Amino acid sequence: MLLAIETSCDETGVALFTKDGKLVKHLLYSQVALHSPFGGIVPEIASRKQLEVLPPLTEKLLKDCSVKLKEVEAVAVTFGPGLIGSLLVGVSFAKALCFRFNIPLIKVDHLQAHITAIFLEKSVEFPFIALLVSGGHTAIFLVKDWEEFYLLGHTRDDAAGEAFDKVAKLLGLGYPGGPIISKLAEKGKPGVLQLPRPLIEDPGFDFSFSGLKTAVLNLLKKNPEVKPEDLCAEFEEAIAEVLVKKTLSAAERLKINRVVVAGGVAANKKLRELFKNEASKKGITCEFPSPEFCTDNAAMVGALGIKLWERKRFVNLLEEPYARGSYLSL
Repeated sequence: MLLAIETSCDETGVALFTKDGKLVKHLLYSQVALHSPFGGIVPEIASRKQLEVLPPLTEKLLKDCSVKLKEVEAVAVTFGPGLIGSLLVGVSFAKALCFRFNIPLIKVDHLQAHITAIFLEKSVEFPFIALLVSGGHTAIFLVKDWEEFYLLGHTRDDAAGEAFDKVAKLLGLGYPGGPIISKLAEKGKPGVLQLPRPLIEDPGFDFSFSGLKTAVLNLLKKNPEVKPEDLCAEFEEAIAEVLVKKTLSAAERLKINRVVVAGGVAANKKLRELFKNEASKKGITCEFPSPEFCTDNAAMVGALGIKLWERKRFVNLLEEPYARGSYLSL
């Protein structure tokens, strides 16, 4: 069996897979309640909690699945990118297990794992265009294989999820901002207020959401009596329109009719709805993982880890440092 571990940020995830790639079970411990009072993630708190939670969570997973630790034949773990303290907890724990039982260690890139999470539920033909949109990352990739990712464009400043959190903080709505804004937006009307769509007419595939956040701040200063639900609706619409247009433009330009949207923000209802509508007009198929596989989780790490296990992509326990994944350029 393969044990997968995810500790890149504030979520602690573990998962078990059979050698033929079947997900047996995954568990996830969330730290949202710990970080909510601060309006964002505190790295020191996150890493200390990872250290506290990971061993008993792994023990619970094995017990729930009636599997003994010695039955695990490989370990896949997120090596980066992420918070260095949190990553070190997961990587050190994984290395210790592999050293003790003399089994291979598999290094998994966090961003690639998000994208390949779609294979937990669906079969998508390569190549495809992938939009990774989360609290820490917003980027478009051309994906040609399980290990072949070409970076087409990324955010120049804030990630989309980060913009959601910061705007929620401006409005005094709490953390995490994405679900709160989305819920309020359902009661509001986009178009009542006007916000910019940053870089939407730019022919490249980069994003920029810092200016959108500033536009919200300026609007609140000029009109403090604005209805929060209308502002949330317009803000959500603005971000969704930019993400959809940029991603579908990449698909059209590269003549690829398959798109995968992954990451925490991929759970957003408005984004899913707009993608489906606009993609169908262009004859493009658009796929999303289920919401439980959009946020950070160990199942996605295992989905990619299984394929890397098949290809014997193992790392040296004593020499392999923390490292980000490398992405190719067209």
